[in-house]
Amino acid sequence: MSTFLTACSDSSAPASPISGTETTAPTASAGADKDTLIISSVNFQMRIRSFHASGTTTALGGGSTEMWWVPQQGLHVRTTSDRTGKTSDVFCKDGTTYTSATLLADALRQSGRADPTVPSSLSDAYVTSQGQPCDAYYKIPEMAKPEPEQDSTVNGVKTFAVAAAAGPTQDVYQIANEGTYRLLQQKSTRDGRTSTTTYDSFGEKFTITMPPKDKTITMSEFRSRVG
Repeated sequence: MSTFLTACSDSSAPASPISGTETTAPTASAGADKDTLIISSVNFQMRIRSFHASGTTTALGGGSTEMWWVPQQGLHVRTTSDRTGKTSDVFCKDGTTYTSATLLADALRQSGRADPTVPSSLSDAYVTSQGQPCDAYYKIPEMAKPEPEQDSTVNGVKTFAVAAAAGPTQDVYQIANEGTYRLLQQKSTRDGRTSTTTYDSFGEKFTITMPPKDKTITMSEFRSRVG
């Protein structure tokens, strides 16, 4: 959720090779180090298989979040605000993001950039935007670096940590240290707010349906219709 609002040593790298039947996994490019290759491999594995994630969010003044990803169908993120109890959704497919109009208004309000009022006619509408790939919601930045002092265990699986930071924002990613390279947990800090998201159910079957066209509006339409 923080995405739309706003790395491994030799001793900690998994002993097992990347598993699966894929033939297009990342390969080392000129100048790429081992940490970068491992992160690229994690991101590849996350893109090609379905998964579920759940946890807390730094958006909306705090709350809970769930995420579902199916490569052929897209991404669905659902958040529930601690402050209002409202549930809102974000979808993404083929580079188009669909954000609940009420969620977008709440995000703008929290950021202090605006205080929009969403008319009842838009209460079930989704605002579309282009340009951000769907994996931006779970992708580990390739600039992330190993943080061995934060290595951990997630749901019984030993993990090694990588971290990326920029100003008041920091993310610590826990990567499986057994079997396939996968992201198992992310801890985020945004302007003093913290959240934790845990990933599971890899390869399981989910159904994700994008909002119908008659329930979508452009960003410019949203700006012109909210108070």
